[in-house]
Amino acid sequence: MATNRPELERRRLGDTGVSVSAMGLGCAPIAGLFTPVGPELAAATVEAAWAGGIRHFDTAPHYGAGLSEERLGSVLRGLPREAFTVSTKMGRVLVDHDGPWDLWAEPNGRASAFDFSGDGAREAHLGSLERLGLDRVDIGLVHDADDHLDEAAAGTYAALAELRSEGRLGAIGVGMNSTDAAAELLSRGDFDVALIAGRYTLLDQSALGGLYPLCRSRGVSVIAAGVFNSGILAAPDAGATFDYAAADGALVAKARAIAEVCARHGVPLRAAALQFPLAHPAVASILVGARTPAEVDDALAMFAHPIPEALWHDLKRTGLLPEEAPTP
Repeated sequence: MATNRPELERRRLGDTGVSVSAMGLGCAPIAGLFTPVGPELAAATVEAAWAGGIRHFDTAPHYGAGLSEERLGSVLRGLPREAFTVSTKMGRVLVDHDGPWDLWAEPNGRASAFDFSGDGAREAHLGSLERLGLDRVDIGLVHDADDHLDEAAAGTYAALAELRSEGRLGAIGVGMNSTDAAAELLSRGDFDVALIAGRYTLLDQSALGGLYPLCRSRGVSVIAAGVFNSGILAAPDAGATFDYAAADGALVAKARAIAEVCARHGVPLRAAALQFPLAHPAVASILVGARTPAEVDDALAMFAHPIPEALWHDLKRTGLLPEEAPTP
């Protein structure tokens, strides 16, 4: 499989030897998030990301009850192992389950269940290696521990720290949504990375006040996921979603106002949404989910789209971005 574009810039996480490309591929959608994808389209999507220079791939057992890891691994196994970085998550284990399941549209007889014990983390780690078909994963993240901080600190974190000390993980961190909960868990251990979804975007800068300064002070690198806030910053139309629920009218109106400023400068809203988070010094990379090669190609194009400094100035002048938010 040939690389069609140069690799994206790589950035090191904390004080580790692990690096990620400035944009990574979020692999929840290829597991049939909301609508079926199938193995062929999933593989083509991962191949498009590789051809576009993406070298970080993020997955989890939770995504499609293992389908994401299986589909991602089917492509990565044919690529040079030292050339890419894989992150996956611990805090859930797979269990037998019949019938449809939650957000995932391709039932496979399994579901995930929370398990923040140390044994659960080690079980999840081994299961991920088996499904991916790789000898190691590079980054292990405590997954969605927002409401389970004590259990995660005593169990999952302790197990990940042990796996890191044994050289079986290169970096460890949290993969969460709540800034307050993430900050609390980060303060309880020695972490390298925080993957935070949707909390530092053109619509939501809640990470700016507490979480990001904490990460900077502790040497924790941030991977900013959910840069489109689940869709509204890609297409702020009626019926748009914000954090996987219907967006209220005020949010849609604000997203449209941002889009109008972008349009005056000849910049698609998607480009501004992708490039904004990377300007913060705490952020090492962004993560973009995609289910088709066309979505990957669009993300890469938007990531490279020129944006004049005047656009950011206008967003701040009109009160659509806070003055203290770093901009590219």
